[in-house]
Amino acid sequence: MEIELKFTIKDKQVAEEIWEDPYLEELGEVDSKETVYMKAAYFDTEDHILSKNDIAFRIRMEGNRIIASLKWNGSSEEGLHIREEVNVPVDDPACFLQPSPDIFKESEQGKIMMDLVGDKVLNNLLEMHFIRRRIRVDTQNSIVELAIDTGEIITNDGTLPICELEIELFSGEEGDLQSIGETLAEKYELSPLNESKYARGLKFLNYENN
Repeated sequence: MEIELKFTIKDKQVAEEIWEDPYLEELGEVDSKETVYMKAAYFDTEDHILSKNDIAFRIRMEGNRIIASLKWNGSSEEGLHIREEVNVPVDDPACFLQPSPDIFKESEQGKIMMDLVGDKVLNNLLEMHFIRRRIRVDTQNSIVELAIDTGEIITNDGTLPICELEIELFSGEEGDLQSIGETLAEKYELSPLNESKYARGLKFLNYENN
């Protein structure tokens, strides 16, 4: 299960201020601080069978790694996102062009997805290109990752900006996640973000109810 807080950041200048805030230096593990280029592609059938069933099929390059992700049963409230997730490392860069549903054949949800897709082709719906700056935080009770993403959601109909803060709970207490989020949200006037990048892309394409 994935649990994370999302906030909209006003602009890139504010994103830079957050990244350079001494609060992160005090709270986080400085050696874990890194900047990674992310490229993600989301896939669905022509009749959008996956999005109709609240399933997201994503292939993402994280630096030199390629990860396939299947996400489902998502919910969000006041910027807190909770959803089920399966991640599988992939060796073949060609999966960005035509991924196989078989990637997830070892998981129960993967089998459900494969039944839904059947012999239909998975098409590239949209892509995201962004820079992620991240740092790991150990509160002694919990381990979280704080990430600042800046870039674009790219569709055939145009682009949308990405400028947001994500705080993901790896282990421990949800209250620690909320505490860090509230501190940064108050200082930088951040707004809770209830839509994922993918949901914003689907909304832009008017695929939500198709």
